[in-house]
Amino acid sequence: MPLPSPNHKPYALAAAIFAAMTLNAGNAFAGPFTLLQGKWAGSGTISMRDGTRERIRCRANYSVASGGESLTQVLLCASDSYKFDVNSTVTEQGGAISGNWTETTRNATGSVTGRVRGPVIEVLVTGVGFSAGISILTRGGLQAVAIKPQGGTDVAGVAVTLHRL
Repeated sequence: MPLPSPNHKPYALAAAIFAAMTLNAGNAFAGPFTLLQGKWAGSGTISMRDGTRERIRCRANYSVASGGESLTQVLLCASDSYKFDVNSTVTEQGGAISGNWTETTRNATGSVTGRVRGPVIEVLVTGVGFSAGISILTRGGLQAVAIKPQGGTDVAGVAVTLHRL
């Protein structure tokens, strides 16, 4: 798979997808990440600003600690134009979410911040020259994710659905 040009900022897209897929509303008896433990996989669509669309496939492995309030994740995603590998750590405290990510193939880093609002998670993912707003709905063994980059990329939006393996 060819590497995209630097203008595509795939590391930022990877971070956005990471954030979207790693957040969960949880329940009153466990931290918000408890239900994510294990392996997940799925696919979705990347919509480009020029109107083209591509299918994207993702695999994630989640390790949960601290009563479900801390999560370490390894994510690999690929489409016809992108391939990226993201390692991340995210925590939740009092409904606030914070963390960081590293895209290993391009040595890029950034942060994740947001809030849990019932079954919906709203976060902002940032990196050098890039940010993306993300909404996440997780129910049981299914995660539905919507990502809206805010400048600095050819990507207009991303929709991904993951299923527990």
